[in-house]
Amino acid sequence: MGEQNYGLDVKAVDRVAGEVASAYEKGYEICMVIGGGNIFRGISAAAYGMHRAAADSVGMLATVMNSIAFQNSLEKIGVPTRVLSAIAMPSVCEAYIRRKALRHLEKRRVVICAAGSGNPYFTTDTAAALRALELCCDVLIKATKVAGVFTTDPEEHTDAEFIEKISYKDVIEKDIRVMDQTAITLAKENNMPIIVFSIKEAGNFEKVLSGEGRCSIIS
Repeated sequence: MGEQNYGLDVKAVDRVAGEVASAYEKGYEICMVIGGGNIFRGISAAAYGMHRAAADSVGMLATVMNSIAFQNSLEKIGVPTRVLSAIAMPSVCEAYIRRKALRHLEKRRVVICAAGSGNPYFTTDTAAALRALELCCDVLIKATKVAGVFTTDPEEHTDAEFIEKISYKDVIEKDIRVMDQTAITLAKENNMPIIVFSIKEAGNFEKVLSGEGRCSIIS
């Protein structure tokens, strides 16, 4: 959204694409899952009376819109990218097939997994954990608005304490809402480490990948 209240701010998309491009140029293989909350939030719509399954379907389509926009920003700066959607829409992108995604990664392309998991009632956090496991990723990284995991929401509470390292168990038991609990549980059961960092800080994505940036680790 950038500084807008909703929708796509192309300058903001281009800035984040530049962060990904810097990491790509360092040789990292990158697979992304992009949300759609800037356009439509299924849970919010369901709270106002829309059926959750229908609301989530609209939300998944919003992620496809974001993914295509992000692909465009990456390819403008020379990063080969493929969008693979869990909901088939062949006129705009490829369908998600695990082996196809792995092949794109082998060919040094950034893979963007759109439409979440393709199922209602599952967040893009859970879809990210699922794709990270399917595609044999080394780590699941959540790019967010805050510096990492805090004891409470730092945007609402000035006394929130930063947590550098925390266990899956503590995140679940203390109900720390950094990610959907289904995603945390899936990562825990498969021993997939999670890194949480702020995408707002310039150059932070590459720093985090190299072990230098400020972030929280869930393991």
